[in-house]
Amino acid sequence: MDLLYDHLMRARATGAVFARTVAEPPWGLRLGGSIQLAVHTVVRGRGYLWLEDPGSAVELSPGTVSLVRGGPDHHIGHAPGADCLEPQEFRARHAHAGPGDNPQATVFLCGAYQFSGEVGSGLLDALPQVMTLTPAIDDPLRDVVTLLSRELVGTEPAQQIVLDRLLDLLLVLAIRSDFRRSATAPPWYRASADPRLSSALQAIHENTAHPWTVPELAALSGLSRAAFARAFREALGRPPMQYLTEWRMTQARDHLRADSLTLAQIADAVGYTSPFAFAAAFRRHHAAPPGAWRQRERSTADTRTVTTHPGS
Repeated sequence: MDLLYDHLMRARATGAVFARTVAEPPWGLRLGGSIQLAVHTVVRGRGYLWLEDPGSAVELSPGTVSLVRGGPDHHIGHAPGADCLEPQEFRARHAHAGPGDNPQATVFLCGAYQFSGEVGSGLLDALPQVMTLTPAIDDPLRDVVTLLSRELVGTEPAQQIVLDRLLDLLLVLAIRSDFRRSATAPPWYRASADPRLSSALQAIHENTAHPWTVPELAALSGLSRAAFARAFREALGRPPMQYLTEWRMTQARDHLRADSLTLAQIADAVGYTSPFAFAAAFRRHHAAPPGAWRQRERSTADTRTVTTHPGS
């Protein structure tokens, strides 16, 4: 297991192509900030992407991939500041445009991703608000965009499945590319490439429930206890046991929000010998017992759902 894989799997990222569009100028599309992560790529022609200020628009040309985190609305248009329609109206207006009809038409693909729990939130928080990548010729990201372009030429059986899978690849490669080059990549990602720490971090993530000790983790890393503890703190900003506890608490919160597991089952899953030991540790970190915390979080989620979808 590598740590990026672990985070993506725990985040339970689910995505779908929500717009595969041929748009003839003038055109513009507004996308709401409630989309946790939007993925855009232009396969023919060009467009511009901006948030509130059209003056800061970035150009999207064939092969470019752009990821946009939720928050403010964002816009894509034939020119910065173009009039932008809501998705339903946009699709209706451009429903009959074909890629061969107008050489000035832009062909682009948009995807939307939803992430679950705090692991997903942590991944999103590590990304910039707008990330635009123009992959090099030998970058596999470019190969995926090329495959998308070819798939969009016609209509084939099971095409939606192919597009969804390629979009998943696009997302993973884009995040990996950003983390590799970014000074603000998560500390766990940078530390996972450190040969002094990678074995210990992988062990923690593969078997969080194991009763790890600093000497045991240091032995996995081939370091003395003192050298390991020092390297770990320098790379991750906290001692090994604090990192382990925080990771266990992160998993526990996601279990409490999303699962029907009992407190005893959650305790066992995240490495506590009994529900009482788990409850004590959870109370120390959250100033509330896990049962009360779960009830409060689910009540908040229910209220948010009713507010967001009145009458549903």
